[in-house]
Formats: sequence, structure tokens, C-alpha cells
Amino acid sequence: QVQLVESGGGSVQAGGSLRLSCAASGDRDSTNCMGWFRQAPGKEREGVAAIYVGRIRTYYADSVKGRFSISQDNAENTVTLQMDSLKPEDTAMYYCAAFRVSLSQYCSGNYRLYDYWGQGTQVTVSS
Repeated sequence: QVQLVESGGGSVQAGGSLRLSCAASGDRDSTNCMGWFRQAPGKEREGVAAIYVGRIRTYYADSVKGRFSISQDNAENTVTLQMDSLKPEDTAMYYCAAFRVSLSQYCSGNYRLYDYWGQGTQVTVSS
């Protein structure tokens, strides 16, 4: 089992920055891909960014490329999402998730692949 705890959400004006962190605990061998997802009211869950832990391969949704950056800290067992140039449309509940990539899978924004999920942290961007 893996437990994921997000932190760092909050409210910011458009153009501002926020930094989200996801602390993982439990069986580290169960996961090697960690991602960030978001869901706004009435909308589908969207894969924002993902990182293949140890191989530093990353995925970004087109809507956040050039503004968001995902990174890992193996010593602290955390994954961070740095969000810059935030827009009102970035407002959503953000979730950290993880799974172990098999040979036929990719570490991507496909939420159906992810087995473990955090409780979420709210991000609100005002215009």
C-alpha cells in the first residue's frame, strides 16, 4: 500500500505561483510513476503532469506546458509541482496519484492507470 499526502494549495491572483508537494509513504516498490491531476466542478479529471521516478521522464498536458514543472526528491520521497503564470482556468482540486508502470504502459496523464490517490488540495486563481 502507498499513502499520498498533498500540500501547498491555496488562493492566488492570476499570474502568480504556487508550489504543490506530494509526500509518499508505504511500499515504494509499488510505484514508479507519480502524477498530478486536477478536477474542476462539472469537468472531467485532467492529467496535468507526471514523472517516471528515477528516469526523470516527464509528461505535461498542453494546457500547462511552459508554466508548470514537476520534479522529484528521492531522499524526501516527494514529488513537487511548481505552478507559475497561473490562470483562472487552473482553478481546481489538485490530486497526487501513483502507480507502477508495466512494459505496455506509459507514465502519462491517463488517470485510469493510477492505483493510489491523495485526498487533494484546492487551488484557486482569481482574475
